[in-house]
Amino acid sequence: MLNNRLFDRRYLAGDEYTIADMISYPWTVGWQAQGQDIGEFRYFKRWFDELSARPAVQRGLAVTAGPPEDVDSLPAEEKERRTKLLFNQRARPAPEGGLTAA
Repeated sequence: MLNNRLFDRRYLAGDEYTIADMISYPWTVGWQAQGQDIGEFRYFKRWFDELSARPAVQRGLAVTAGPPEDVDSLPAEEKERRTKLLFNQRARPAPEGGLTAA
């Protein structure tokens, strides 16, 4: 899909590097582990190589480099803090008078 999308444009949404590229790139980094031959997808390869060379992309990937964190080894207070961050969020209700389904 990405190869076809990049056939006639530099980036996913056109000629400018956008959030579409930023959010899609991390999903493509594991292409080797998926048994893909990147050489078969020349437009994707061009895009992938270009994004991989961007200093900001390299810095972003470095943030997650290294072994995964062992959550079980965290102190109880830190586990509780993270649980509150992740699971105690509530959505705000949408205002009345919006569009309704037909």
